[in-house]
Amino acid sequence: MARLPRLTVPGYPHHVIQRGNNRQPIVADDADREALLDSLSDNARKHHVAINAYVLMDNHFHLLLTPESAEGVPLMMQAVGRNYVRYFNDRHHRTGTLWEGRYKSTLIQTERYLLACMAYLDLNPIRAGMVVEPKQYLWSSHRHFTGQAQDKRVTPHPMYWALGNTPFAREAAYTEMVRAGLDAPSQRAITDATLHGWALGDADFMAELQKRTPRRIAPAPRGRPASSPGSAG
Repeated sequence: MARLPRLTVPGYPHHVIQRGNNRQPIVADDADREALLDSLSDNARKHHVAINAYVLMDNHFHLLLTPESAEGVPLMMQAVGRNYVRYFNDRHHRTGTLWEGRYKSTLIQTERYLLACMAYLDLNPIRAGMVVEPKQYLWSSHRHFTGQAQDKRVTPHPMYWALGNTPFAREAAYTEMVRAGLDAPSQRAITDATLHGWALGDADFMAELQKRTPRRIAPAPRGRPASSPGSAG
């Protein structure tokens, strides 16, 4: 089966996952973490992509990105793939690939899933058993959105600004939202859409989005097509 091209549409948020080859670590220490985040930030700026949220784990990372052009995310990720892998291999005296194939991505409906996807990223270290609370994890954008740190890599999405009229109100609302967590269907929907490359949104959003791209944005319905009226049984 032919591999579908990635779905990238300017102005929409995209959830991106890049894993290490064979689930192996992509960072060995904090110097590597800083280098990877700097590479992501520099190339996002170069290719006009806003980093709305992120979390860097030991063997993969998640990004929430909004590009200004259809080429922004692919060019950004290609550049990071080249220069960070070169840095990592030189520093750790290794050769060969670092990534587990192509990055995974999904385009999401802003109003329904952007804040949920931010919480999904923040809760990843909790699900992995690395910390008890998101604020304890230093390698995500969570602390920026809850007022515990300033992170110049992050460009808050307008949906975050709409959480309150003051910084304190936004930080408190976001903290409570993440504390409430995600229900299982939302978590599963975000994971499945990203791993399979389908868009994520309600029926009206999906119908409108399909008009903007010739690329199929959702899996085909299962089973045989329904018979038309008057056709043979």
